[in-house]
Order: sequence, then C-alpha cells, then structure tokens
Amino acid sequence: MLNLDQLAAFVSVVDLGSFTAAADRVGLTQPAVSLQVKLLEQRLGVRLIERVGRRAQPSPAGVELLLHARRILEDCSAAQDAMLPYREGSIGRVRIGSGGTASIHLLPRAIAAVKKRMPGLEIIVRIGNTDEILRDLEANALDLAVVVLPAAGRSLEVEPFYEDELLAVAPKGSQIPEGGPEAGFFSDKTLMLYEGGNTRRTIDDWFASAGIRLKPAMEFGSVEAVKELVAAGLGWSLLPELALQRDRADYLTTSPLKPRLVRQLGMVMRRDKHLTKGLREVINCLREFRI
Repeated sequence: MLNLDQLAAFVSVVDLGSFTAAADRVGLTQPAVSLQVKLLEQRLGVRLIERVGRRAQPSPAGVELLLHARRILEDCSAAQDAMLPYREGSIGRVRIGSGGTASIHLLPRAIAAVKKRMPGLEIIVRIGNTDEILRDLEANALDLAVVVLPAAGRSLEVEPFYEDELLAVAPKGSQIPEGGPEAGFFSDKTLMLYEGGNTRRTIDDWFASAGIRLKPAMEFGSVEAVKELVAAGLGWSLLPELALQRDRADYLTTSPLKPRLVRQLGMVMRRDKHLTKGLREVINCLREFRI
C-alpha cells in the first residue's frame, strides 16, 4: 500500500526541484524528506528522482508515477473536504423508528427544531410496531427508536422522556361521569380499541386491575382511524392524549380515566451506538418534550 506522506514528499520535490525547498513546504527537515522519497523508491523498486545539475528531477519512472501521485493526492484532499461537514456536524443522517402516534404528533415538532439547528441533516423516519423497530435497532438498521415502553433488549439502552395520558374518548356531546369514568362504566359501551402493542397492553391491564375483561366491538391498527370512527358516533375508545391535542375540542368529548392511566414513551438506542452530532441534536430536542 502506498504511503500518502511519501507520495506528497515526492511530488513536492519534483514541483520545487529541491529536497530542501520541499522540506520547507511540508514542514519537515531535509533528511526526513529524503528518507520519505527513499522509502517510496524502495517500496516501488525503482529510482524516482535524478539530479540534473543542482536540480532534482523525476526519472522516467518518476514522470509516470507523478501522474498517479497527483491524482491520488487530489482525491484524498477531496475526500477530506467531503468529510469536513460531517466532522463539523453540519450534515449527516439519522434513522428513527417510531409508532404511528409519535411519528404524527411528536416527532414532527422535534424534527423541525433539529432542522433549524442543522439544516443539512437528513432524517429518515420508519413507522412500525415496537417489536419490529427494536429488531431493526439491534441490527443497526436504525439509529434511534421512539416507542411506548417497556422496551427490552440486552444490547439496548432505554431513556423514558414523555408521559402520555390515556383518555376516555366519546362522540361530541356524550355524557361522562364527573371525575372521569371507571373501568366498569365501559361495560355497556361500544368500545373501539387500538390493536396490539404496548398501548393496548396498558389498557388491558387497566381493565384487568378492576377485574374486568372487555372484548372490544372493533379493533384497528391505527389510532387515527379509531379517532375518526368515534367522532362519527360509532362508539367510545381510550386513546393517547398526544393524538388528541389538536382537534379533540372540535368533534370529541374527552376525559381522564379514574384512576388515571398513562403510558411512557422512551428513546431507545444500542448501548454501543456512536453519538454523531445529528443524533445528539435529535435526542436533545426530544428531551425538551420531557414532562
């Protein structure tokens, strides 16, 4: 493998016609430059520099090498220039995995804040269920996951950062008990719930703690779909407050539950994940939502 310092010393000697002048250019002593060229000649097995009078000139082999050496050094310089924005953190890429609700109602605000600080940062969001996202995270196909906890994995590090209350949700104008409905209140209601995941397990556990095991009339893989069906008057649900912040007053009636029910959102990463500036900015912006 050719040594870049040796190539640079060789090119400098040819350009300046002197080992001493080349040493001044590269900031080395004249013997050090002579050694660099000698080592390169030994590496290639040819003589590269000839003295013509008092001037150092390339041999025929040196003339041939010079074409390649200049191109190699130019390419290396271009590669260093290309890496500069990454070293400074002005560009890069962050791959985030998340569930549907967080990706719609939480991540856009965090991404907007990050893009103000780092306009060149590329952010990719992949939506899926928690198990799929964590598998991709462990395989290093994602840099960060924003999911409903719990999230487990021997190679994963979890940081809770957002507490999201689950609310009773009914069509506009529905009557809800003062202080919030208890689990038994839903026994005679048409109940539509989110299908699967930690959010659903949290809801099922809330009912189970009151000794109630309800079978919902309908189940959906989208919180947004459930919200629209409730607004259309087709039934009741328990939905994350995060998904209701913008429009619940317009066409829904909502209330905290009794007792309160919350879910935790967390940031999950591999323990050995290298924190680029872009990834640190994403994490910091998500932490600003901490409640």
